[in-house]
Amino acid sequence: MFALVFVVFDVETIFLYPWAMSFDVLGVSVFIEALIFMLIPIVGSVYAWRKGALESS
Repeated sequence: MFALVFVVFDVETIFLYPWAMSFDVLGVSVFIEALIFMLIPIVGSVYAWRKGALESS
């Protein structure tokens, strides 16, 4: 399960790299969009953690 969580955040980092490289061209609105993009998996993993889905059986 931890490997799956690692892969999700690793793929998210790959998608954020182009935004980071062109931040000066794109502006603040894209920065807010990137924060929302990062917030979705974080909220999902906190939800799964609170439900006990990340516990080993």
